[in-house]
Amino acid sequence: MFKNKELKNLLIQTEKKEKVKKEHVDFKWINKIVIITFIISLIMAFITQTTIPNLSLLFGIIITLVFVLIGILFDIIGVAVTTADEKVFHSMNSRKVKGASVAVKFKKNAAKVSSFCCDVIGDICGVVSGAATTTITAILVTKFNCNLLLTGLIVTAIISSLTIGGKAIGKSFAINKSDIILYEFAKFIANFYKG
Repeated sequence: MFKNKELKNLLIQTEKKEKVKKEHVDFKWINKIVIITFIISLIMAFITQTTIPNLSLLFGIIITLVFVLIGILFDIIGVAVTTADEKVFHSMNSRKVKGASVAVKFKKNAAKVSSFCCDVIGDICGVVSGAATTTITAILVTKFNCNLLLTGLIVTAIISSLTIGGKAIGKSFAINKSDIILYEFAKFIANFYKG
């Protein structure tokens, strides 16, 4: 009985929020992000598929790990943008602190920034590191005459574990240090873009 009442209250509060803030689907943003994703994916996949097979095993692993780290880093930024406190950056912006205006802009567009960082860059890095994993497996099988199935499973499991474990650690870090992460990212971006 008590749980049903709490659930009803939660549903009522959610409906009120939805009435106050009706967001329309931004098809222009969706089209733009699909095109950007396609271009970035094409470039990253091309780089991976043309460089890793021609590199030594060590450099192939390093490049794969770089893609994993880029995915984790952008996931951290995406989470930080959504959880940071906008008021802090308004205060900093009023004092003309470098990067604060960019941070405010990012915070106002948190859904788009987070989507770009987590979904576009993060997921592309996941896909590209997966493709690189296949190439690394082929190199291992060729050089060391390993079992293809077993080698593929182990390499894939290692890369997946590093990616998922890194993102899990990164999310906790991003939530706890969101204001600092957003500020540092916005300060960096402010070097190239004036908010």
